[in-house]
Amino acid sequence: MIRCYVTDRRQGDVIASARRCIDTGVDYIQIREKDLPTAALLELAVRIRDLAAGSATRVLVNDRLDVAIAAQIDGVHLPAYGLPAVQVRPRVRILGVSTHSVAEAIAAEQAQADFIVFGPIFETPEKKPVGLEALRCVTAAVHVPVLAIGGITHANSKHVVGAGAAGIAAIRLFQSL
Repeated sequence: MIRCYVTDRRQGDVIASARRCIDTGVDYIQIREKDLPTAALLELAVRIRDLAAGSATRVLVNDRLDVAIAAQIDGVHLPAYGLPAVQVRPRVRILGVSTHSVAEAIAAEQAQADFIVFGPIFETPEKKPVGLEALRCVTAAVHVPVLAIGGITHANSKHVVGAGAAGIAAIRLFQSL
């Protein structure tokens, strides 16, 4: 199962969480600090890149191709309405794309995304869930790995895998490792 830790410094120490995630073999760390100024985001990306050096964990930054290139990290994760995936794809080793519908998932696959994040599957403090049936529809429509996000816990992660997800992406689950 693919595992992606999505950072949120408002929920705890991102560096300590990144270190624990790398130690436990998380596949991706998505730096999703949307409100950080560029210099601070670059510094955070470099710190996490250095922590992950020599491990199997790959580091991506959310929607900031400039920071990914400057930090020499593995790639970019695009929000559904971010930079055009087809233009970012040639510039990064790894491209992830968030989607909220079958049409968006198909478009991300056509743009050669390495993986898709789909959700929120379960209830979150900020968003209404789309549910497992929507996840099944997306995983049936594309061949690229789909990671489920939104309200993911250890207990319900088996349900998203049962619905066809190749893995999970989460904030709170990995912050609390």
